[in-house]
Amino acid sequence: MTTRDIVFTAVGAVTALSALLSVTTKHVVHAALWLLVSLGSLAGAYLVLGQELVGLVQLLVYVGAIVVLVLFALMLTRAPIGPHAEIDTPWWQRVVGALLGAATAVMLASLLLPFFSGATADLDTRPSATPQIAQAVFGTWVWPFELLSVLLLVALIGAFAVSRLVIGDRGVGRGASDGDRAVAEGPPSVGDGRAGAHHSATAVAPAPTGGDRA
Repeated sequence: MTTRDIVFTAVGAVTALSALLSVTTKHVVHAALWLLVSLGSLAGAYLVLGQELVGLVQLLVYVGAIVVLVLFALMLTRAPIGPHAEIDTPWWQRVVGALLGAATAVMLASLLLPFFSGATADLDTRPSATPQIAQAVFGTWVWPFELLSVLLLVALIGAFAVSRLVIGDRGVGRGASDGDRAVAEGPPSVGDGRAGAHHSATAVAPAPTGGDRA
């Protein structure tokens, strides 16, 4: 076993462990951070295999955009970050999910491993396809990539605008309910105090006698 094999095994173990922690933690921000570690470790695995372009795309697109978008969506929607009793899943659903995930992994391994059982790759004398991929991306497919980036930007701006409208509607509804409550309760407490004081003074004042009338 070479040094490259040891590094690849370590990076793969970090990727698998962080991915498992990302789906098992009950803290949403911690899940996003573990996802960040998993995707970054996967980029490191690509670099160990000698695919620098794929590793850089992994860092730029997934680590630099998707995880940041997830964190931005959490802050934008004001979703519950920590453990919450109303959205917590029971234990039997977790067991069923774990069994289904394990069955899916076993099925994929049984289907894909026979295709690559006898395959070999020489990483020392590999042909570099980076110039061809860069020419295809920034030459032939440059306009679809630019249109996709504009579409994502418009979707982000639209989500921000919709969230502001929802927050504004909640504020208006809260103000209207407070006004209705004030109308239903009648005049403020200060007026009620003055009326009570005037009533008590009228009740306590003695009745005029005959000499006072004269």
